[in-house]
Amino acid sequence: MTVSFIHTADWQLGRTFGQAGDEARGALHKQRFATVERLGTLAADRRADAVLVAGDVFDMVAPSDRTVLRAIAAMESFIGPWVLLPGNHDPALAEGVWARLRRLGAPANVMVAAEPEPILLAEGRLVVLPAPLRRKNETGDLTGWFDIAPSSPGAMRVGLAHGSIPSRLPEDADARNPIAEDRAARAKLDYLALGDWHGTLRIDARSWYSGTPEPDRAKGNDPGNVLFVRIEHPGDLPEVEAVPVGHYRWHDLDAVVHGSDDVWALAERLRGLGNPLNRHVVELSLQGTLDLARRTDLAGVLEDLSARLCDLRVDDASLIAEPSDDDLQAIGRGGFVGHAVDCLREQATGRNSEQAATARLALQILYLESVRGGA
Repeated sequence: MTVSFIHTADWQLGRTFGQAGDEARGALHKQRFATVERLGTLAADRRADAVLVAGDVFDMVAPSDRTVLRAIAAMESFIGPWVLLPGNHDPALAEGVWARLRRLGAPANVMVAAEPEPILLAEGRLVVLPAPLRRKNETGDLTGWFDIAPSSPGAMRVGLAHGSIPSRLPEDADARNPIAEDRAARAKLDYLALGDWHGTLRIDARSWYSGTPEPDRAKGNDPGNVLFVRIEHPGDLPEVEAVPVGHYRWHDLDAVVHGSDDVWALAERLRGLGNPLNRHVVELSLQGTLDLARRTDLAGVLEDLSARLCDLRVDDASLIAEPSDDDLQAIGRGGFVGHAVDCLREQATGRNSEQAATARLALQILYLESVRGGA
């Protein structure tokens, strides 16, 4: 009588990662398909009865044909049923991605839950009740029909929905497409598979957000998992296991640097993120004050690590380069260069913040050129 399934959501296939570097953008885009293939292999290895995807399979209403075809190819890793729920990124429009999915050759085991009607699986032992979105934002709770949805006495009742339970999500969570907190109890569900929140989150014993299987931002909400759910008999509490499948890890880091020790400590911190380093995406915010020599050392460290990490994005707007006497001596003190250095140094400490920033950058460039033999 036991049924088991993989609960996943928020694949957002086709996402472009516009803020990443060129190489990282391509790698992050491709990995999302590879992670779908991996979770399909997990379903096959565990002999799951189905894979339930709680919305946002695609990142947009009209992804490219190539994206749709790659999604179909990734799902070949599991020959059992895939139930795909339209979410807020890919709602069930009359001529949207879901119609194209069929036209481009999706096999019969890839099932689009585009209508609010029961889907029978596992020889009738599992009934899936979907709440597809037809537009990006719904004002009402589309899961209300679960309460009166019919099912045979021996079937496990599983709801599939994409939206928010505002009272149970963090305050900064998006509160669109509301879902009642007690929907599982009202509708006598054995399990409610939720999507939209990108981290794994237990609402109650029967209601879970799986989170995105492939992390897509530096947020500490436990992304990168799918949920393997097993239910023995109707009415039994589900056994829910979070299984890590994500490839990349994202980090949002802050660092204060004021000298050589801080520069080398930052280098060790980044190198210690875990091997291989090319599986890490880092958003780094820097603040502090460095002389030009140490600023050059820092630039070298970040250049080296940028080549080793999948992606390194640095915000150094709050890092001030303050030239020391040794820095200025290295640049040169005679003739036109010396006069230019004096003017730039005066501007770098002036009240005009934009002019000061430009002057500090100019001093850095002069210093770098001089130590490289260019001045």
